[in-house]
Amino acid sequence: RQPLIAGMYLMMSVNTVIPPGEKVVDADIACHYGRFPMHLFAYRVHTHRLGKIVSGYRVRNGQWTLIGRQSPQLPQAFYPVEDPVDVSYDDILAARCVFSGEGRTTETHIGGTANDEMCNFYIMYYMEAKHAVSYMTCTQNANPEMFRNIPQEANIPIPVSSDMLKMAHGHHEEIKDTDKSSLLQQTKKEEEGILDQGGFYSLLSKLLAEREDAVHAHKHNPAEKADSDPVAEITDVAQKKDLARDITNQDERDNTMLVRDRIHEFHRLESTLRPPENKHFSLQQPKHGEGSWEKEHTGDFHIEESVEWPGLDLKLGQVSGLALDHKNNLVIFHRGDHVWDENSFDSNFVYQQRGLGPIEQNTILVLNRSNAKLLHALGNSLFYLPHGLSIDKNGNYWVTDVALHQVFKLGAVAKEPLLILGVALQPGSDRNHFCQPTDVAVDPVTGRIYVSDGYCNSRIIQFSPSGLYMMQWGEETSSGRARPGQFNIPHSLALIPDFSQLCVADRENGRIQCFRLETGKFIREIKHKSFGRELFAVSYVRGGLLFAVNGKPYPGEVEPVRGFVMNFSTGEIIDTFIPLRKRFEMPHDVVASEDKTIFVGDVHVRAVWKFASTEKMEHRSVKKAGIEVQETKDSETIVEARLKNNGESTDPLKKQDKQHLVQQTSTGVSFVLVTTLLVIPVVILLAILIFIQWRKTTVCGADGEHKLDSSSGRILGRFRGKAGGGLNLGNFFASHKGYSRKGFDRLSTEGSDQEKEDDGTDSEEECSAPPPPPAPSSS
Repeated sequence: RQPLIAGMYLMMSVNTVIPPGEKVVDADIACHYGRFPMHLFAYRVHTHRLGKIVSGYRVRNGQWTLIGRQSPQLPQAFYPVEDPVDVSYDDILAARCVFSGEGRTTETHIGGTANDEMCNFYIMYYMEAKHAVSYMTCTQNANPEMFRNIPQEANIPIPVSSDMLKMAHGHHEEIKDTDKSSLLQQTKKEEEGILDQGGFYSLLSKLLAEREDAVHAHKHNPAEKADSDPVAEITDVAQKKDLARDITNQDERDNTMLVRDRIHEFHRLESTLRPPENKHFSLQQPKHGEGSWEKEHTGDFHIEESVEWPGLDLKLGQVSGLALDHKNNLVIFHRGDHVWDENSFDSNFVYQQRGLGPIEQNTILVLNRSNAKLLHALGNSLFYLPHGLSIDKNGNYWVTDVALHQVFKLGAVAKEPLLILGVALQPGSDRNHFCQPTDVAVDPVTGRIYVSDGYCNSRIIQFSPSGLYMMQWGEETSSGRARPGQFNIPHSLALIPDFSQLCVADRENGRIQCFRLETGKFIREIKHKSFGRELFAVSYVRGGLLFAVNGKPYPGEVEPVRGFVMNFSTGEIIDTFIPLRKRFEMPHDVVASEDKTIFVGDVHVRAVWKFASTEKMEHRSVKKAGIEVQETKDSETIVEARLKNNGESTDPLKKQDKQHLVQQTSTGVSFVLVTTLLVIPVVILLAILIFIQWRKTTVCGADGEHKLDSSSGRILGRFRGKAGGGLNLGNFFASHKGYSRKGFDRLSTEGSDQEKEDDGTDSEEECSAPPPPPAPSSS
């Protein structure tokens, strides 16, 4: 898979009318761009005989930047954009075609024949593969008033020599002073000399595969979709047939859809000539002792901003903390009219702006996560500088205040705190004091409280459910590379209940560290170059996904500020995401739900973005009749991958095995087939026993009985196989010429080791594999 994908953006006028004799007629097209950034590198213009000049622009904040301008009478090729142009969310793409109706006696409309006109501006672009759209169109003028400011160059024709005109039009002289009836009476030879552009565009649109939600007009019945055979159309183009001849006897414009038909020839979908995209990724299975996957994430999965979410326009203070309550409502912790700046603390971390008093506004806001409607608000007159926020299983809010150096437990409706840890406005490093604590998390199983402390202490402290000090771990980062268990601002906490772990965003060390909940024992570090030097926040979703946000790069560094999606078991980055509206400046916290809806709060922008996952394919592993089978189905949401902490290891499939399994997904294994395979050996054994009994009754003498026993022993021995008397179906069927046991062996490796034992399969491959090492102790 390539990191960048190229595509085509077509700007096209569909309703321009050129009056006869009119010297200058402008056809304008403009659309707001609403996708991820794209980079323009080539352009092509197209009109028929009346076109004089076509120009295309990017308009940003009222500034017009030229993409390209060219005479459509010159050879129609893609010309390079002289100064490459980038297009971002909410930019405007604008184009103008200038026509002249001189020499015509009737109106000229947009259409596909040589005597109609077209106004097209094509743009070649590239964009990140995960966000790529291969074909986009613009057929409207979203803002006619803006064209008052179009650069004058857009109406200045480019001179074209007469020889070039003849070359461009196949040596046909311009037809002058003719009306529609005379045009339709031209000889067949002359008609075939001008290749029908409409057919070419129909073919082009199919090859480019326009999006599937386009509406198609049929020239005979507007209510029908145009479903003609693309192969037949290609043949028509090759034979230079004019698709408009079948209506030559109709009135000039008695069917208005005729004009649009040639335009809507573009709207043929990717299902005609291009196979559907088939992109897959899978989360690797966890390492020994870290649980096993019940399902796998695969498909066309990536994160995009939900641009329709109105919460970005909320009037907030500095957004420091985010959480989702048990109803999946979004909870925001912000600083109202207070600001943390260089004047907030002295060198001993004592808050210097006590005279301002506590924040009078409600600092905790509960919003409907779909429409950003305010549902509930609390926390006024309690806090000075809010920071971290989490919600326990009972719906209580747990927050930290870096000015007060305290941790608070608040009920959903209670105005007074239910529990306070730390001493107000007194920084410290003992069991009863914090120094700018950053975050808090509560174990849903034990109720124990974990506090990251913080900006001036480098430790994690564990408290009992009632707030009694239990233990702590961590130390300040020493010189050189940070060692495990050392922190440089433990900034954010994420509980991983599936694995009894606590992961910490070690901010200034640009990494995530994970520890055992019960003991604080270091387990592992997740660190990537793309994190840069700072990692601000981390969030976990049941099922095995980590979400994180980093900080702005230091001077001279290039890693951008963005969000990350990671496989928890492997630490692998699955996807990254950035907003379309506004930009990340200092994303301070991130929270995600099980349906992969993500919220990011930014301290500097004072905004909260909403992101969502998209996926075209869902690939999952299910168990039928004791055999692991792969299935694929269409879905608009990512399949949920759940982890079970059973202490058993799962050996990851080799790459080629995974590909083989994906190819087998459409076949499955029939229940009837499996049942038949299980019944066959039973029937054979019964037949053998009947045969033995019959021989006993018919053969006499010691010699006969001895022969019978040997014979039956050999027969039964053959079916016992090598697995201690078990029935080996794999070896039995593999012994038959022409049968491949490959499918059985590969399917048997899909499940966990425990599942293999339960399945009762005794293939040689499974028997020869060494037993898995024991899982690490949870203590």
